[in-house]
Amino acid sequence: MTSRCLKVLIVDDSPVALTVLSRILREAPDIEVIGTARDGKEGLARVLELKPDVLCADYHMPVMDGLEFTRQVMDQQPTPILCISTSVRDEDKDTVFKLLEAGAVDVFPKPEGGLNSLSAPAREELIRKVRLLSGVRVFRRRLDSASTGNATQRLQLAVTAAREQRAQMNGAVGTSARVVAIGASTGGPQALQEVLGALPAAFPVPILCVQHISLGFLSGLVRWLDDHSPLTIKVVRPGEQPVPGTVYFPQENTHLEVQPSGCLASTRKPPFGGLRPAVHVTFHSVAEHYGAAAVGVLLTGMGDDGAEGLLAISKAGGTTIVQDEASSTVFGMPRRAIELGAAKHVLPLSALAARLTQLRYAGS
Repeated sequence: MTSRCLKVLIVDDSPVALTVLSRILREAPDIEVIGTARDGKEGLARVLELKPDVLCADYHMPVMDGLEFTRQVMDQQPTPILCISTSVRDEDKDTVFKLLEAGAVDVFPKPEGGLNSLSAPAREELIRKVRLLSGVRVFRRRLDSASTGNATQRLQLAVTAAREQRAQMNGAVGTSARVVAIGASTGGPQALQEVLGALPAAFPVPILCVQHISLGFLSGLVRWLDDHSPLTIKVVRPGEQPVPGTVYFPQENTHLEVQPSGCLASTRKPPFGGLRPAVHVTFHSVAEHYGAAAVGVLLTGMGDDGAEGLLAISKAGGTTIVQDEASSTVFGMPRRAIELGAAKHVLPLSALAARLTQLRYAGS
């Protein structure tokens, strides 16, 4: 019996891009390009007709651009969307995160020399991302505001839902926490936006954050999250001392670690499991330096990065939390942490910020 091919629809206003993308994806024996479209309006009609497993879409298109296309797809026929666009240049990166906010799952940069200039490793990465997206869960996002609510209302609901368990959580934290470390991969930008956007500006400890993301996107991610959160969100400077109310990301293509002095460092140690930054490295560093005063949070993501690091935090006496399956875009990383016995608490995304605000922190 032959396995079913992944059905992909490509939406791009460039005939060259349509041709090259189709050719690259057809190099994979398990991927079938079932159609193409030249703008978002045509693309939406083809989505409803063909019901693909994965969409590859540009941002800049006539008639209906990539942002409105994404909104319409997530409202009418939720489908994993990979944004393939030149809109990742410094002056244009924010557009990519608007797409993620609207429901796109991941991004892939078009090289300035065109898709024909893609290297062999880049072509393989594109195929890998398409395969990955075929297995993710996407959620319907209604366009009417009445059904979506706002972040404040979601936080209030989460606080109410978590309040009855507060005594249990406080009892589980024997040492006042001094740091929160968060790791995420596929679906992470959206999850981080929800969690960090609901935390107070006066959050009493620093937050160290690792998000798997393609090269060139980090500055846009940090700027986008900073715009959506009362916290200060930044890329760490070498030797920087972490302070409360601030979220620190590693510099691109580096690991985020805590030095014996307590200062932060972006290190060039070898990739761990093929990843740099790796959640695993940061969690292990946090466990070694903070011990029982650490809080580790593992969010949605493919693979198992961070699971063993979360176990190290747990063994050190720290508090460990993972996102539950129902709210995860991909449940790989949280599932592995649960399998290892690393997760002391499994929570829906909507309850994570409220739970973090309820922990006992040093100096608060």
